[in-house]
Amino acid sequence: MHDYTKFNGEAEILKVLGHPIRLCIVTGLLGKECNVTTMQQCLKLPQPIISQHLAVLKKKGIIEGGRKGTEISYRVVNEKARAVAELLWNLRGER
Repeated sequence: MHDYTKFNGEAEILKVLGHPIRLCIVTGLLGKECNVTTMQQCLKLPQPIISQHLAVLKKKGIIEGGRKGTEISYRVVNEKARAVAELLWNLRGER
């Protein structure tokens, strides 16, 4: 039997990605950077909701934002979160 505490980090990633909006944001950032305006157009959600979810993802170290002019572009920086998002995306069978 394994020591369950060794999975705390992975469990935290799963908890954060367990929300459909956050999972959608992370899968949308696979392979490319994106700003809030583009996310808002794709997700058809108000900017404050997207910003709240981005804040959670940033706080947990899953994404980072970098300023490009007046916008902030976000990208996935946590490789475990990237792998989980890719796996779940591939299990859906569509891109």
